[in-house]
Amino acid sequence: MKREIKVLCLIDHYFEDLELWYPILRLMEEGIATHLAGEKANEKYIGKYGIPATSEYSFMDINYKDYDALLIPGGWAPDKLRRYPEVIEIVRYMNEQGRPIGHICHAGWVLASAGILKGKQVTSTRGIKDDMINAGGIWMDEPVVVDGNIISSRKPLDLPFYMKEFIRTLIKD
Repeated sequence: MKREIKVLCLIDHYFEDLELWYPILRLMEEGIATHLAGEKANEKYIGKYGIPATSEYSFMDINYKDYDALLIPGGWAPDKLRRYPEVIEIVRYMNEQGRPIGHICHAGWVLASAGILKGKQVTSTRGIKDDMINAGGIWMDEPVVVDGNIISSRKPLDLPFYMKEFIRTLIKD
């Protein structure tokens, strides 16, 4: 019997709507379970363009060690997410375990704050290029960059390339 693959997705207000929903829908198409975690469980978070998403769990209480991968959408939410010690703990754990971590656009801020980018090839929106480099990342202007367990992308138009690589990395493991 095949084990269910589970992906944890971190959210806060002003997430980039497409960068949350496109990955979730693609993962659903693959039969991969995705759960949303925010500061509070059962909280309605509103995206930059008004599309809501309700968290199922609080990232303060969730057993994140049960998840096979982590997804962090961009928008302005990453600037809030990186301020929570629990989020930093989740990101560091996933990285230490070699589990896939997908981040797009401004979500690289969270990985920079977690201190896991040193020597890693990554991409992001140009707006945080300097932050990624200052965190030790090797920034590349590509639609998707995969360096071990870290899968990064620049913007919504890159989502098809990003999710193809994220799913390939997730299923490979």
